[in-house]
Amino acid sequence: MEGSPIDIIFLVERLESLIANGKKLPLTTNVVVDQNAALGLIDELRGAVPEEVRAAKRINSEGERIIEKAQDEAERIIAKAQEQAAFLIDERGLTQRAQEQSRKIVADATQDAEEVRRGADEYAVGVLVGLEGDVVKTLQSIKKGIDLLDVRRAVPEGDAQVPDEAATPAHWVDEAAEPSTSR
Repeated sequence: MEGSPIDIIFLVERLESLIANGKKLPLTTNVVVDQNAALGLIDELRGAVPEEVRAAKRINSEGERIIEKAQDEAERIIAKAQEQAAFLIDERGLTQRAQEQSRKIVADATQDAEEVRRGADEYAVGVLVGLEGDVVKTLQSIKKGIDLLDVRRAVPEGDAQVPDEAATPAHWVDEAAEPSTSR
């Protein structure tokens, strides 16, 4: 049984049994014990105690090593958790910055689109105003042409006199033929 934790307890029980079974001296609490048996048990106890102490030290050392390893693992887990938390915080910051930047881009694009739309509207108004002027001039030329034709029809064929205002000025014909291109 040597080397096991029960050795010391077993040896102490044998010593106790040796003393309990010893021969009692009359009128005292003293007993006569076999000296060789008692000294043999004490020698065995001396041999067993250091082994038990060494085993306890090994167990204690192993426990300390396990605790140290657990602390190292805990520190590694905490460091990793802190690193991941920092990453998530940075990622959240990047996400917020990206969202802010996208909102700014959309706002800028909306503003640019509005400016382009205003510019296009102004250009269209300018073109339409110029076109309206050309159409008005063309209509005036058409009216004058119709008026001239009415005057000619009203004058008898043999009458060569046409009133001066009914004469066809050259610029009327030019205006009717070519609308202005100013826009």
